[in-house]
Amino acid sequence: MSKDLVILAYSGGLDTSCILKWLIQKNYDVVCYMADIGQDEDFEKARQKAKLIGAKDVIIEDLRNDFVSNYMFPAIQMGLVYESRYYLGTSVARPCISVGIVNAAKKLGAKYISHGATGKGNDQVRFELSVYSLWPEGKVIAPWRQPEFFNRFQGRKDLIEFAKQENIPVSATPKAPWSTDENIMHISYESGVLEDPAAEPPSGIYKMTRDLNQAEDYPSTMDITFEKGLPVSVKIPSGQEKALIINDPLNLVRTLNKLGGQHGVGRIDIVENRFLGLKSRGLYETPAGTILHVAHLDLETYALDKEVLRLKKYLQEKMSDFVYNGFWFAPEARYTRKCLELSQESVSGTVTVQVFKGNVIVLARKSAKSLYNQELVSMDIAGGFSPEDSTGFININAVRLKEYARFAGGQEF
Repeated sequence: MSKDLVILAYSGGLDTSCILKWLIQKNYDVVCYMADIGQDEDFEKARQKAKLIGAKDVIIEDLRNDFVSNYMFPAIQMGLVYESRYYLGTSVARPCISVGIVNAAKKLGAKYISHGATGKGNDQVRFELSVYSLWPEGKVIAPWRQPEFFNRFQGRKDLIEFAKQENIPVSATPKAPWSTDENIMHISYESGVLEDPAAEPPSGIYKMTRDLNQAEDYPSTMDITFEKGLPVSVKIPSGQEKALIINDPLNLVRTLNKLGGQHGVGRIDIVENRFLGLKSRGLYETPAGTILHVAHLDLETYALDKEVLRLKKYLQEKMSDFVYNGFWFAPEARYTRKCLELSQESVSGTVTVQVFKGNVIVLARKSAKSLYNQELVSMDIAGGFSPEDSTGFININAVRLKEYARFAGGQEF
């Protein structure tokens, strides 16, 4: 009798290695799917581990260019920042991975997709909402939500013990049990000692960025060019030599990650509100993303109409929530994205930024499509502006304030 086929979103880490073994013990055929989105991973080693555990096959797909061009850069273009601080490095990766794993499931005729996301986290929602949007007839096995699984494995300690029993090699230990999620855009750290918001991060935990006391003692300057809100090139001066120009998306991100990391750019330590209603503490490193967001924000403020910019800010907040909560493919997100893309028609130009000791400082900007009118704003020439018109403008706006002051009767503020 043939076994049902499961495509497991596999990372090679503790959770998914144990889940792979558990699924096999539940009498499923399991094909492991690994998406290369720029994480520091020995994929061949992970393949061999999965095969050793008993995987029927291992699919490793290079999605780095797809992730940068179709998820990370659009997130920059839309200005996506969750709760004013988090650049959504994990959130935008989930729909990218979901497309890959669903395509694999359809191609192999799988009945199920499985993942290692916990029952308290956001990723279970992001994966499954994406899967159901792309594959409505598909089914998901989420072990961390099944009593048979979570009653047996209360946490990482139980998983480590299970791994020992089943001869599964894992890197996690009880001494350093925090978990990480990594891609070319960012690295996140959570759980373990990080669950206490009052506890400072352990020394040496960060991988992409240097501590400020170890950062370079000289600034790095670069010109970042955007077309319709999307990053297209980075120009880095190099003394008397010809400047280095990078216009390949993947290399552009790699270069900014390296420079930003050397200067300690892109670290945050925050408590955020998960979609399920829980608060969680997370550490994030997003060097290239931080540099690009700062430059993009400066350029769009320079180029956009005031009211379009304010409406765009409202929509980007909504879109940030959609993406964080797993609705990348939802109709409301598709509609909002189209609106945000329309707002970027004139956001083309170059921003000069300097990175130094954790800071991204805008030095200059230029654009052929900016609404900035130097003559009109100049304090040295009239430039078509009539100063006497300001008197009426002030008087009209003062009517409401005078009436309120009369009503308040001289109350102290």
